[in-house]
Amino acid sequence: MSNAPNPRKEMMVAAIENGTVIDHIPADKIFQVMSLLHLERIRSAVTIGYNLESKQMGTKSIIKIADKHFSDEEISQLAVLCRHITLSTIRDYQVVEKRRVSLPDEITGIVRCPNPKCITNHEPMRTRFHVIDGTLTCHYCNNSTPLDKVTII
Repeated sequence: MSNAPNPRKEMMVAAIENGTVIDHIPADKIFQVMSLLHLERIRSAVTIGYNLESKQMGTKSIIKIADKHFSDEEISQLAVLCRHITLSTIRDYQVVEKRRVSLPDEITGIVRCPNPKCITNHEPMRTRFHVIDGTLTCHYCNNSTPLDKVTII
């Protein structure tokens, strides 16, 4: 019996030549991440691994998007849903950059203001929140909401 790793077991999701890999997505957040990134509009190959084994997380999900690189704003918005995801940029089947996603100072257009009187709930305008110590504060009505209690639009 060999102690060599089994490549068939380790490669659960196929490699991509160029693109982006979003790893360490909590399994229960995968569909929200897909919606937030509008993956249904992407014309290149998208590979989704759902409920994969993870030593750190128990189970996780992963998304690989061929020939697509997201803006810093798009990726930092993901931190609202998943604070510990890892983003890898792939070129020629090699990881050329790997980084943890962090919360931006401001979040625009993805979270609903919980204040029913807020103008963003009555007028066709994008929401805007300031991020301070794990709390989102609405730019328009100053309502504060803990990050784990927000509603994604």
